Amino acid sequence: MDEIKPYRAILIAGPTASGKSALAVRMAQQHGGIVVNADSMQVYSDLRILTARPSETELNTVPHALYGYVSGSEPYSVGHWLEDVAEVLDECGRSGRVPIITGGTGLYFKALLEGLSPIPRIPSEIREHWRSQAALIGAPRLHEILATRDPESAARLRPEDTQRLTRALEVLEATGRSLSDWQREPGRPLVAVDDALCLVASMDRAELHRRADARLNAMMVAGALIEVEVLARKGYATDLPLMRALGVGPLIEVLAGNVGLEAAVERTKLDTRQYIKRQETWLNRNMIAWKKVFT
Repeated sequence: MDEIKPYRAILIAGPTASGKSALAVRMAQQHGGIVVNADSMQVYSDLRILTARPSETELNTVPHALYGYVSGSEPYSVGHWLEDVAEVLDECGRSGRVPIITGGTGLYFKALLEGLSPIPRIPSEIREHWRSQAALIGAPRLHEILATRDPESAARLRPEDTQRLTRALEVLEATGRSLSDWQREPGRPLVAVDDALCLVASMDRAELHRRADARLNAMMVAGALIEVEVLARKGYATDLPLMRALGVGPLIEVLAGNVGLEAAVERTKLDTRQYIKRQETWLNRNMIAWKKVFT
């Protein structure tokens, strides 16, 4: 694929278990590139197995960036990722490496190509105040408060969505402007779509489900339950992004003695299939012009 050399970046999106990582490694080998993570769960250090981070073999084969470097105690966001990937892109520009950005988080790619609204950094004391309020009074009450102060943002958010409600309230307090107002301002893309080769890893739905099931089985053999047990001991808040990773909830229920391991694995397989369906729907709506690559 010599035609990719003039591109500033190669983007590989696709649903979970579609072979994105293996394709990215092959392309990095071929073109002297670096594989850059665009998966919101693989940024975390706590769950190597259950989030399907690259294996040691893959990590040693070609350079990788933005994998497993964030604590699960942090509510890492697309804004944080955009700042981090900007540094990687700058380094690639200096070194001449081709960044091969791959993952299943569509919003990361959207932010990369379109930018984010220029919301200022929120002072730590304001952020901590609203996180404390969330833990104290709960999401429904946060939603009521937001509805009185910023009805437009409240109407767009679910009353149980603690993370987004907290974000809307902290932005409003810190800036005096609603989150909805900020989001109407255009951002600055880090990569122009004309400068990128945009690929979507694709395969037959039945085969994708089969591969996802087989991968989860392999994760269990590799120690996913022990990994979740270690995570549970850390006592992270249940509304943190990492705690919503596929398999975490069901396996914690196993550790608590509420369900059997077999039932938890089957539930995770069902959750994964539903997640794949949502990913494919998003990809079909937002990445129509991307080239499909059958893996």
